[in-house]
Amino acid sequence: MTAVPPGSTLGILGSGQLGRMIAVAAAQLGYRCHIYAPESGPACDVAAAFTCAAYDDQAALATFARDCAVVTYEFENVDLAAVDAIAAHAPVRPGRAALETAAHRWNEKRLAEECGGRPAPWHPVASRTDLDAALATIGTPAILKTATEGYDGKGQFRLTSPGDAHAAWDALGGRECVLEGFVSFTHEFSVLLVRGVGGTSIAYATPHNEHVGGILDRSTAPAPAAILDHAPAAIALATRISQRLDYVGVLTCEFFATPDGPVFNEMAPRVHNSGHWTIEGAETSQFENHVRAVLGLPLGPVTLTGAAVEMRNLIGDDVDAWHGLLAEPGAHLHLYGKHEARPGRKMGHVTRVKR
Repeated sequence: MTAVPPGSTLGILGSGQLGRMIAVAAAQLGYRCHIYAPESGPACDVAAAFTCAAYDDQAALATFARDCAVVTYEFENVDLAAVDAIAAHAPVRPGRAALETAAHRWNEKRLAEECGGRPAPWHPVASRTDLDAALATIGTPAILKTATEGYDGKGQFRLTSPGDAHAAWDALGGRECVLEGFVSFTHEFSVLLVRGVGGTSIAYATPHNEHVGGILDRSTAPAPAAILDHAPAAIALATRISQRLDYVGVLTCEFFATPDGPVFNEMAPRVHNSGHWTIEGAETSQFENHVRAVLGLPLGPVTLTGAAVEMRNLIGDDVDAWHGLLAEPGAHLHLYGKHEARPGRKMGHVTRVKR
């Protein structure tokens, strides 16, 4: 494939902070970005163009696609019909197969197993009867998760006994779910893999991820030895998944570190919160490498820029500390331009690199 030349337009589906950081990275390489979303968001502040339209507006999708050399996306719950409409006019990267897999937990767990990975014990649940059967197989404690659209701890219900089944089913709206058995783990970590159009791939240093209330609080690299021991197997699995999907761009796979090896949790076919540290902490950020990959450019080096790096999310009112963070030597502040600091809402992040 011939690389897309600077001056061309990269389309981005979604207007959130991930789209914003992709657009900033693209601009630094000389590309303009065109955002498509049903509402304005942080990405629109830094893009050259914005189409405000629904994801089922076929005419608007076609017009948008014709303005773009390549289209990518910042979230995985993209309507596949919208992707098909865009693909008739411009390449979409990562491709449809990645979205189809990551958008449904059944699909991603089956793919991980087919590629030699080990997810937590799980059972598909499509009815109340299925839930009883799943509980009989997996037991409790367990967690019921919606099969689609869950993120940051949303769309989940913990069951401590089979007697919780009715409440769990009702709480999640009686929709397709997956029941997962609890995993005894020591750490959580992710693999951030970037794969180019020609199939070349490279992985960033594996970060240690710490969550609070189901939302990522902190990512640090390099990770402790207990994670590094698992990293080669986890990276190998992510690589096999990317090959099966003929993936192009940044692929994130999340794992639990256990005494028996890495346990696959979930995948995200996009740049990821646990990779925000790469903006200052790696020679090439995840956002720049995603842009490079989808536009057919050479991938950049991912070596750490310091001895260690830490990224902390600013959630809700945490953003009120912005002035002090600006005054802190060595703190790199990123604010997303969101105007309302609601509880649980990601308002920005701060990165510290230890030289």
